[in-house]
Parts: sequence; structure tokens; C-alpha cells
Amino acid sequence: MNDNLVSIGKIIGTFGVKGWLKVAPLTDYPERFGLLKKVSVNSWGVVQMMQVEAAKPHQHGYLLKLKGIDSPEEAQILNKSLLQIDESEVHPLPEGVYYQYQLEGLEVYDGKLGRLGILTEILETGANDVYVVDSPRFGEVLIPALKEVIVKVNIEAGRMEVALLPGLVDETKASPER
Repeated sequence: MNDNLVSIGKIIGTFGVKGWLKVAPLTDYPERFGLLKKVSVNSWGVVQMMQVEAAKPHQHGYLLKLKGIDSPEEAQILNKSLLQIDESEVHPLPEGVYYQYQLEGLEVYDGKLGRLGILTEILETGANDVYVVDSPRFGEVLIPALKEVIVKVNIEAGRMEVALLPGLVDETKASPER
């Protein structure tokens, strides 16, 4: 499997009789579907590169026509598949802003407590994201993604430095470092 692929959409059904696919965008830039010439289709871990014949907005998503998929039956086989692009093709973000896939897996360190653990998940709460850190010492640590908490992110080094707010971890219940 290619670890450099980023999911931009999920096939959620078929449309019409000519093999069109309904796609739910998993990107903040859904207009990219109208520009796609090719896309990787990940069906349960089997990835194949496919040519895009056409794409158009539809309701809250997009309709996509892939070369070689010409009937509802052929399209149905791809249902629930992920549409992916190479990491090098993602939309560039402003400095200091990161994609979730870039943050997941980072080692998280607090200025006072040292190594907390690994960022395993990002919860989207509406007000601000919350980073879930699996910590051998403190269990699951929930860190609000706020400027005053996230001190530094170094993607190349695989490291995030934080300044935990009081009460986020109970230091008295900490297990010894494993």
C-alpha cells in the first residue's frame, strides 16, 4: 500500500445508468474534483489508478465518471471506496497550518512533563479541534488545538511541543514511564 496517498473523497453510491459515482468530499477543496485527470481508487486496500472522464457538483458532493466504469453494476463494485491523490498533489496550506494526516503519529512533548505520547486522533468539535494523545504515563490525554497550547510543530522531526493547560492531566495518577 502507498503511504503517500491522501484521501480526498469517498464513493457513496451510483448515479444514473452510465456508471457515474456519487462522491462525498473529504477535502476542504472539493473544487479539485473538477480538475482531476486521474485518481487512485482504494477498494478495501486494493489501490488502482483510474482516469477521470468527467466530474460535476451534485447536491452536497460531486458526481464522478471514471474511464471503464460504464454501468450501474460496475459502479456499485466501487461503492465505499476511497478516492486518493499523492501527497505531493495536496492543496498547499499557509505556514503553521497542517493537514490531519501530517499531525497524526507525531510525538507530543510538554515543556514541564516531557514526553506525553503519540497523537493518535484528531476530534473535530466545532469550536476547535482536540488532539488525542495516547500516553503511557497519563492514559488518554485530550489537548485543545489552541495557539496558547500548541507551542511548536516540526513535521520533519515528527514532534509537537505543547504547554498543557492546568488540569488536563492528573500528575498524581501518572504511571511510571514504560
